[in-house]
Order: sequence, then structure tokens, then C-alpha cells
Amino acid sequence: MTDELHTVSEEDLHAYVDGFLSEADRARVEQWLERNPARAEEVRQWQGQATELRAMFSTYDRSDERDRAMLSGTSGKHVAPSGSRWNAGLGGRIAAGLLLFAAGTFTGLYAPHILAPGRSAQVAQVAESLPRQAQSAFLIYASEVRHAVEVGPDQQTHLANWLGKRLDHPLNIPDLSKLGFSLVGGRLLPVNGKAGALFMYEDASGQRLTVLLGRNPDNRETSFRIDSSGGVETFYWIDGPIGYAVTGEVPRALLQKVADECYRQFENAGEAKS
Repeated sequence: MTDELHTVSEEDLHAYVDGFLSEADRARVEQWLERNPARAEEVRQWQGQATELRAMFSTYDRSDERDRAMLSGTSGKHVAPSGSRWNAGLGGRIAAGLLLFAAGTFTGLYAPHILAPGRSAQVAQVAESLPRQAQSAFLIYASEVRHAVEVGPDQQTHLANWLGKRLDHPLNIPDLSKLGFSLVGGRLLPVNGKAGALFMYEDASGQRLTVLLGRNPDNRETSFRIDSSGGVETFYWIDGPIGYAVTGEVPRALLQKVADECYRQFENAGEAKS
């Protein structure tokens, strides 16, 4: 038994569920799982959640006539099956997927991935940090009464322009009123060592949730995932140059609806500006 076979990291398991691993690494992880039945059962649960999320957001997966041309120009890389959606710009944005996690519960693919094998660990590391930072920001700021945000809801245009300039990406602020949440405001905060944005919302009972945005330096996509830690749920995704995370201490079904609505509004705004 080699040391390599004994050493399977959490990132390896996440990449295994997401389909990021090479044939050799996949075989190595599967051998390790055979010898670790408890973790194998956990991975099966992640895969089951991936299936549920794919079904939940399958209506967003649509073809584009440019798919064939882009696929034919991809050499030596893993390519997505037909049915994924592509956008132009910066070498072509990969089909927009949704990302969300679990404190050890990565779900699988929302949309097919296109990743060079050598980049998978780096991309997984970027995605891994997003829900942790989102949960930390939620715990720190959602409990604040007087200083929860830097800019209030009465200055939405200024807030969107200011944070958009700091992220070097045009922003719109999601309207979650139909789900019972109104905007509290927003603030600038660091995400992966760069400028990030945090929008905060609350319902009539004062229950709050946050939407965090941060730069994605590798311009790679991840799947829609969910993370749960200490009662705090986070749904997250990376779409082109920006990573998004929706966090709250609310029922998961409600947070899924919020994440779905945020994704829809961010995506529609991006298409309108392109």
C-alpha cells in the first residue's frame, strides 16, 4: 500500500464528486473509499445531493449555437457534454453553474465543467474558501444592530456603483422582496485578499441573510453547491469572474429559493449588459 493511496484529502473527495479528477486520481480515490466505508457513505450522500440540485436547477441549462465551435477548438482538455451553455469573453465563459457547499458536504455538478486536469486543485481551493468567508461575514455582521452595513438601502445606486468599481465588475443588487426580504444595505469587505461585496437582507421578523460576492482570479466555473456549518447554511456558485454565496440561518428550502432568485437576477443583468 503506497503513501499516496493512504493520502486522500477533503479536496480530493470534493473533486471526485465534481468530476474534476483524472482517471488515475479517480481510481486512487475509489480504492481509498473502499477501505474507508464511513467516508464512502458520506461521498454517496454528496452525490445524491448533487443529483437533487441538478434536477432543481436543470431549467437553467440550455444550449447555445456556439457550443460546437468552442468545443472543436478545445484540445487536450476535458470538455463538457453537449447541453451546456457558453458565453463569449476572456476566452469564453464556461457554462454558468451554481455553487453551494456543506461544511464537508460538497454537492456535485450543476452544469458540466471544463477544466484542464492540472487546474482542478487550484480551482477547488478557490471555491473551498468562499463559503467559509461568507459564513464568517454573516456571523460577524448579521448580528450587528447599528453598524451592520456601510451604505443603507436608500442609496442603492451609489452602493451598486461603488462596490462594482471596487470589484471591477458591474453589479446589480438583487430584489428579494417577493421572498419576504428587504435590503438592509451593503458593505465592502475582503474576499480572498481582494475587494469583495456584501449585501444584507432581512424579513419582517428581523431574520437576516447575506449575499457575498468576490473576485474569481482563475475565471473558472463551479457547480451549484451547499455548505452547512453550525446551523448556518450557504449556497454558493462561481460564474465567470465572480463568486457568489448566499448565507443565512433560515430553512434550507427558503435559502435555495433565495439563491435561485439571486442567480436569476445576476445572470439576467449580465446578459442585459453584454
